Formats: sequence, C-alpha cells, structure tokens
Amino acid sequence: MATVSFAHIICKSISISPKNEPPNKNNRANADRNPNVLLKQQIPKSTFINKNRKKIVKPTLRAYDISLTRTLCSYIDSGNLDKAISLFEEMPLRDTFVWNCLIRGFTNKGMYDQAIEYYHTMQDVGVSADSYTFPFVLKSCIGVSSLREGWKVHSKVIKLGFESDVFICNSLIVMYAKLGCVESAERFFDEMPMRDIVTWNSMISGYVSAGDGWKALSCFRGMQGEGMKPDRFGIVSALAGCSLEGCSQQGREIHGYMIKFAFEFDVKVQTSLVDMYGKCGRLQLAERLFNRISSKNIVVWNAMIGGYALNGKPLEAFSCLGKMQLADKLNPDEITLVNLLLACAQLQDVLLGRSIHGHAIRNGFLPHLVLETAIIDLYGKCGELKLAKRVFNCLMERSLASWNIMVSAYVQNGWYWEALYLFLKLFSMALRIDAVTIASILPAYAEVASIKEGMQIHCYIIKLGYCLNTSISNAVVYMYAKAGDIRIARQVFARIVFKDVVSWNTIIMGHAIHGYGRIGIELFSKMQEEGMEPNKSTFVSLLSSCSITGLFNEGWEYFKSMRVDYGIEPEIEHYGCMVDLFGRIGALDAAKKFIDEMPLVPTARIWGSLLAASRTNGNIDLAELAAGHILSLGHDNTGCYILLSNMYAEAGRWEDVKRIRHLMMKEGLKKTLGYSTVELNTEAYKFVDGDTSREGTNLIYNVRDIIAGYIEDD
Repeated sequence: MATVSFAHIICKSISISPKNEPPNKNNRANADRNPNVLLKQQIPKSTFINKNRKKIVKPTLRAYDISLTRTLCSYIDSGNLDKAISLFEEMPLRDTFVWNCLIRGFTNKGMYDQAIEYYHTMQDVGVSADSYTFPFVLKSCIGVSSLREGWKVHSKVIKLGFESDVFICNSLIVMYAKLGCVESAERFFDEMPMRDIVTWNSMISGYVSAGDGWKALSCFRGMQGEGMKPDRFGIVSALAGCSLEGCSQQGREIHGYMIKFAFEFDVKVQTSLVDMYGKCGRLQLAERLFNRISSKNIVVWNAMIGGYALNGKPLEAFSCLGKMQLADKLNPDEITLVNLLLACAQLQDVLLGRSIHGHAIRNGFLPHLVLETAIIDLYGKCGELKLAKRVFNCLMERSLASWNIMVSAYVQNGWYWEALYLFLKLFSMALRIDAVTIASILPAYAEVASIKEGMQIHCYIIKLGYCLNTSISNAVVYMYAKAGDIRIARQVFARIVFKDVVSWNTIIMGHAIHGYGRIGIELFSKMQEEGMEPNKSTFVSLLSSCSITGLFNEGWEYFKSMRVDYGIEPEIEHYGCMVDLFGRIGALDAAKKFIDEMPLVPTARIWGSLLAASRTNGNIDLAELAAGHILSLGHDNTGCYILLSNMYAEAGRWEDVKRIRHLMMKEGLKKTLGYSTVELNTEAYKFVDGDTSREGTNLIYNVRDIIAGYIEDD
C-alpha cells in the first residue's frame, strides 16, 4: 500500500491539489530575514530620508520605492500602524516584501484578524507569498484560534513548494499543537526530512501547550538521543513538562544538565526552575533558587508567589507580594493577580478577592481571559456562584479553561444539574473537551445521574482515549462508587496503571460509603505495602471507614498515628470523623470531652455530629447543647431544628415542638423534602414521600403494601 503523506491529506481537506511551484527566488525578501539589513544593502548611499516622507530625496524611481519601504518599516517597528497603513495605500509598488512587512507588523501587534485579512488580499491582487510570509500568518492563525485558516495556509505552503522549508515547518508544528491538533503536529514532525533545534523545541513546546508533560519529556530525551544539544528554549519547555506532571525528579535531572552546560545563570531558565519546583511541591528548593537570583524581574516574583499559593501557603504569597513591592519597587501584573486570587480562594476570603477584582478593573487589566478565569474560580470556591456566573456570562471570549472552571464551580457547590446543562452546552460547541472537563463533570454524574448515564460518559472517556489518565480514572471510580456500583468501581481501580494517592483515597472512601469499612482498612494496608505515602485525605477516608463499621480502637490508633508516624496535623474533618466514631459506640460524654479539648474551634460540622449522636442515643440535654452551638454559628439551621423537634416529639415535650416550629416559621425555614430515585429501563424516576403525581400511583402503593405485609408476617 502506498503511504499517503500528511501534505496530501491537508490538500485534500481544503480541496487544493499540491503543485511543485518553485519559490519566488527574485523576491527581495529572500535575501535576508531582517528587513532592515536588506534595505541597507539595497538603498544607494546618495539616498536619505527625512522624518517627513514628503521631503524624501529620490535620485531614481528605484531609490524612491526603497525609501518608502524603509519609512514603512520604521513606522511598523515603532508600532505606528495607522501611518504604516496610510503609507502602504499610497505606495506605487507593493511587492512581497512590503506585504510581509505589514503582515509582520499586524502579527507582532496582536492584530491577528488584520494580518490574515491582508494575507488574503495579497493573494487576491496576485502578489505571491514567500517563505517569510507564512510563519507570521500561521502565528496569526493561532491568535484567532482558527484551525481552518491554518489548514488553508498549510495547503498554500504545499502548493508553492515550501513544505521542506524548516522555518515554515516549525511554525506549522507550533500552529497544530497550540490549536489542539497534537496528533497532526506529531505526524508532520515525523515526516520532516530535516529537523533543527527549533523543530525539536517546537514539538516539546507543543506537547506542553497540549498539557502532555510526559510526551514533552520523552521528546526532550529523544532530541538528546539524536545528538542534538538542548538550548535554553528546550530546557524551559522541558521544565514546563515537569511542572505539568509534578515530576520533580526529572526536573532535578534537567537542573543538573543546566549546571553542566552553564545555563544556570540564565534568568529565564532560573525562573522556570523556581516555577517547576514550586509546582512540584518542592518549595524549599524553589525558595533556595529564588534567593540566589540577584536581579529579580516580575516573572521571577510571580513564580515564587504562585509557588506559595499552589502549596497551600496563601499568607506567604501575600508576604512575598509585599517584599516585591518594597524591595524591587515592582507593581503586580495580571499573573500576579491570578496567583493572589488563588491564595484568596484558599483563605476563603471573598472580600479580599473582590478587592483584587476591583483593582484589576481600575487598573485596566481586564479584559484578560486568564485573569477573568481566576476570578470565576475564586467566586466558585468561595460559594459566590451568582458572581461567578455573572463574570462568566460577561466574558468577551471563552476558552476551554473558563468553561471547565465554571462547570467545576457548579459541581463544588452542589449545583449538579446546572453543571450538567453547562457541560452539554459545551459538548455541542466546537471546543474540544479535555481531561480537565471530564474530571470536573464526573462528580455531577456521580451525584444525580443513573448508572446507565455513568456508563455512557465512561464509554465516551474511553473513546477520547482518556482511560489511561489517572485523575480521570479516579473520578470514574468515585462516580461508580457514589452511584451504587462498588463492583465496577473496583474493576476500574484495578485497571489504573499509575495509581496515585487519590486513587487509593477514592477506593477506600467508596467502600466506606457502602459500609465495607473493613475492606477499606485492608486497602489502606495494601497501599502502604506498595510504598504509597498517605495524606490528609487518606485519613479522612480511613477514619470514615472505621466510623461506619464502628471500629473505635482502630480509628483511635489511626488518628494518633497521623501526627506520630506521618507528621500530619489533624484538621477539622479528622476531628469530625472522631466525634462520629465516639457517637457510634454511644460514648457521648467522651465525645463532648473530645470536642472541648480540641485545639481547633469546633465548627457546625462537629456540633452536628454530636447532635446526630445525641439523637441516636436519646440524650436530649446534650442535643440541646449541640443545637445551641449550631444556631449561634448562624449556618443553615433547618436540619438542626427538625432533629431537635423530632427528639422533643419522641419525649412527649409538645410545647417545645411548638416552640421549634414557631422559630422555623419566623426564620422562613422549610424542611427539604427527601426523595428516592428508582432506575428503570435507563431512565431515573424521582419520588418524594407521599408522591401521587406518577401514572399508576395506586398500583405502586398497592404493591408497596403487599411487600410491607410480607415483612410484617416475617
């Protein structure tokens, strides 16, 4: 079978037949890539140009054209595109070089639509593009996120016979990778007859842009295997790959390579190292390198501030900001604000976050897609979904990241149906769903979808090729466990090739949800045997397993071992699990003493655990004490009132029942109806207590009564 080249596939997709037309060798742009060098070579010594182009001295018509071209270039280089366009329209001779200059000016100024428009006009008037035209046009295709325009340009490259030009090929690789077609970039890379250092750097950078750090690192090693010595650009991209995958060991190897080949004093490389160590959780190494940098720019400071924010040290992030402003007299830029918003989200300080939002508006930082996405993330994590939705709806453009953040915000706050609606809306658009989208929406499927719907999204994940992605597999395990099928959850867990700590935490918690606490403990032992270090979430899952199974002694030992054996300081979730555990064995006095001796301030969650335990054990005095604390904290008190009211009713204290109901009416609180879901023929049916809205209600209740009769007879 004949091999079909990538070039022919591209031409076929745009309906253009490739022709081997040679490049225009007479074009002036082929002389040198730098237009200023070219002009110096071509302008006669007798020619001089005034700032006012009307006073141009032109000994010959040829010199006149070159003088205008030189003036055009000076306008473009100074960023004065209005004058450049005006002069361009007046020029009697507009050859390829002149068009290239203007397209370059638009591209460098970020005016990508105009660059593409002038490129098409250039073709319409019969001026042939050359090898210097395409890299700028391809960059503009990236700027407008138009893969179709990129295909058209690629077809033109093939038609004019430039497919072997390494400079253009490198630009094509970058274009395909940054527009989400990494497979096309890979294929084009593999078919290239010659590769230079820029080619390899482009492919490594492309993998990083696509979020595939492992392939970026593999490509980096492949470059070295072919005898190509990496430069600073390749090193920076490889370090970004380490950051994506959190692999500090590979990062340290690259660090050693840098020292060996004297790249360690390059500020850009140093900044990438600080960023990599921060994102990989090696904060001490990041700080050590940061302190060694004598002249720190805003990018270095941002890397350190971001490192603190990513590693759960929000106060240190703000402290670093203060040092930046005091020591180097630098003002925060957009990326600084992005990192600070992450710190605000960790502090749950929505007021501080809103002040940063206001600062961004007042100082002209908006619109800025990355910053606006961080603002949405802050509001979502702080429970301010109306504000998050308002910012999202006002976005001038929406990236996949902004969609993902909004979906995640809905899921984190329990707005599962809204999350599913947004996901389906995204699904119907041209944006390609990625691993983050899937990982964000799966918890919503776990909460409100049926097993059948869960299987459908699982099949879609396999179709997209994400089944080997550990974070997505973890979310699938949780989805099946939460939806009620622990058997499939275990099967998916067993197939995870690279299990991380989240994988183990998820399967342990999944068994706890289903009441299989002892199996959860066995899984923890297996996790230790495989050398996996537990974290805070592991012990939440483990203590929940002990609580559900009533294994007090085991739970108490695990709680103590957190600090003693693993150096993990218990947090409010761990104390809540222990209060549950005391309640399970009826040790209410011990639970009260445990709460009183806590080093942390008890939350409504802690008092709620004590209230539930008091209800189970019929201790009204302790229930009233716990309820009093919950009411004083000002949280949603509906469940607290109902629980207390039920206890009073069981004790025959009807005056207290009346008092509680009066308080609920006064505060406008209503009991949320509980419901059950029955799945039949791939459709889920929701029922509330006493529901008569369904067709065949009488038959349903008759069958229920028959079943109840059998139970009573037994």
